[in-house]
Amino acid sequence: MARDSWDSWDEDGTPHPLARRRSGRSEQEPDRLPEVRELEVLGWEPAPGETLWAFLPYVWPPADRTWIPDRSTHWAVETRLDGRGHITGVEAAPLAGPDLQGLDREAEEVLTGLGIPQRPPGRLWLLRPPGSLPTVGAVLDRLRALARERGVEVRPSAEFLALVRAELASPDAGSGAGA
Repeated sequence: MARDSWDSWDEDGTPHPLARRRSGRSEQEPDRLPEVRELEVLGWEPAPGETLWAFLPYVWPPADRTWIPDRSTHWAVETRLDGRGHITGVEAAPLAGPDLQGLDREAEEVLTGLGIPQRPPGRLWLLRPPGSLPTVGAVLDRLRALARERGVEVRPSAEFLALVRAELASPDAGSGAGA
């Protein structure tokens, strides 16, 4: 597969086939959706939500990434306390549209700063670890360690993005052997 075909949000692609069995809005949070749980059993993991990794699905090997429609609900939780710090009440309400847009604003700013197109809305990304490392978390740990070894600051930057791209594109990506 050509290297250029990796850098994409799979704009014309279809969601994972397991997602087709579900439709409509769910009151569950993203990681609790049934289709996410089903995909986890098959070795897929939700893409990390930290802003540092906002670009990750864009540069992840296409054979090891997929997405499903985001039909989850994000909740605002308000907790009331009495004068002694005891909880007297809890209310949860779905986040409104403007609040939802605010959740992604920082990630979108990072993508713009890196010269990466904005993510297609309404998708939850799932990844599988390429190579021999057992989890996506282990791959991320390896990428952080590799950055430290090479004197690259672990932050959203062109230099860190280039290191991640090169490591994920290497034949032994995720093996711990380095690029």
